[in-house]
Order: sequence, then C-alpha cells, then structure tokens
Amino acid sequence: MKVIALNGSPRLIGNTSNILHEVSDELEKEGIETEHIQLYSSRFTLCNDCRSCEIRGDGRCILEDDDLNDIVDMMRGADGLILASPCYYGSCSAQMKIFLERAGMILEKGDKGLRRKVGGAIVVNAHEGGSMVYSQLVHWMLRNQMIVCGGMPAPVVAALNSPQYQNDKEGMKGVISLAKEMAWAISKLNGL
Repeated sequence: MKVIALNGSPRLIGNTSNILHEVSDELEKEGIETEHIQLYSSRFTLCNDCRSCEIRGDGRCILEDDDLNDIVDMMRGADGLILASPCYYGSCSAQMKIFLERAGMILEKGDKGLRRKVGGAIVVNAHEGGSMVYSQLVHWMLRNQMIVCGGMPAPVVAALNSPQYQNDKEGMKGVISLAKEMAWAISKLNGL
C-alpha cells in the first residue's frame, strides 16, 4: 500500500515538509509507504487549454517535456494521495495550482485515474485563508471522484516559519487524525 504526498511549498525544509514527514511516520506505523514529491523541484508548463487531452482521451497531457505526466502516473499507481500546500493570499501555492489545473484536466478527460483512491488535504497558513485552501484542495479531490478523508479538527495548521507548526497542537491533532483515517480507509479498500 502506498500514498503519494504532494508538497506545494517552495521550502524544502519548511512547515509543510515537516508535517508531511510526521504524516509519513503515522502511515508507516500502519504499513503504508509514503513517497514525497516536492512540486517546486518539478517543472511544469502552464495549461493552455488546448483540449488535446480530451481529443486523445488517454489520460496524458500532450506537453510531454515536463514532469506532469510522470507524477500523474505515480498517483495512478498509488492507493492514496495527500495534497499539502501553504496558503498564499487565500489560495494554494502557484506550483500546486498549475499542477492541479493540468492534472485535473487530463484525469477528467482521460481515464479518471484517481477514482476511488483515498485522499486527504493539509494546509499551512500564517494568519488566515487556510480554510479556503483546504476547500480548494478537497474540491479538486472530490471532482476526481476520490474518497476524501478528513481530520478532527481540520488539518489546517497555523505557522509561519518552521518549526512553528509544532506550536499548533490542535492543527497537528487534525493532521494525525487525517493520517489515521486515511490508513483505515486504505486498509479497508485493500481488504485488510
């Protein structure tokens, strides 16, 4: 069993990255492997709405010279997906947004490759807007017909500079709760 964790933060060692490592630890306790993908280390071309993915219907973007298709293929092969992003001006990070636009289009117009996979969203915000980003990420997963897990409380963590995420005990309680819910759902879907 495997989960792909997409990190939308530009910081290689920041709050979002550290939180994803804690989620990985929790999932590994349940026998679930986690692979982290740092979106800022990847190269993405902007979607130009050419609709070639709709014409082709093969679940791939015609722009084959960047990292998008490879990452989407990795997501298709996993049991679960975590979308994690900081909140920038009330939205997810630009790199995450570019990825979601293109990946969403090819999945919707192609093979619906995330259908019935388990998903979860994690957001880090300094002051405000976290619930907006959380809704944005959850909506993307629902539109891709994923089984979306939540945390109690919501996995929205208040932090600016790392390791301030550790100070938000309630936010981290929500993150750990999300990891446990995802592990449960993945295990059930795999007949365990």
